[in-house]
Amino acid sequence: MAKVKIHIKDMKQHLGQEIGLSKWMEITQSRVNKFAEATGDFQWVHVDEEQAKADLSSGRTVVHNFLLLSLVPKLFEDILVITGLRYGLNKGAENIQFLTPLPTGSRVRTRLRLSGLKDLGQGEQTATFSIVMEREGSEKLVLKMDLLLLFVAEQAVFKAGPLPDQHQAASFGL
Repeated sequence: MAKVKIHIKDMKQHLGQEIGLSKWMEITQSRVNKFAEATGDFQWVHVDEEQAKADLSSGRTVVHNFLLLSLVPKLFEDILVITGLRYGLNKGAENIQFLTPLPTGSRVRTRLRLSGLKDLGQGEQTATFSIVMEREGSEKLVLKMDLLLLFVAEQAVFKAGPLPDQHQAASFGL
């Protein structure tokens, strides 16, 4: 699937519309184990494949919900490129719901819709994107949430003072 490109000045035209779908991504046991190492969350349902075979209905370990949440920026980036930006910042997430456990080895993708847009003046706007994460082969959603992003246009008029000191992945600051 090709990425959708939208210029910041044209965002309003896409309000209320689905923007697109990400590529499918497999969540491997190796990725789950690395996440467990990074976070210290070694609960057996995530990392003990033998016990999962014996005790879980799927017979597989379950992906950490916060691992799924951490994949949203990558999957978002598969879908959309905003042009005409000086920078973008992640302003948070709302209404996060983990809807069904995801067995390790499953493939997921995200569906993105622009659900809100607020003009802050001086070339700044906040955008709210509704995101749902789907599991391949299942009608049940895995995750849904609203992602809030601040976009600042290339030609924006800025207030005096430094830019926020925040780690910024890609151009969106996700």
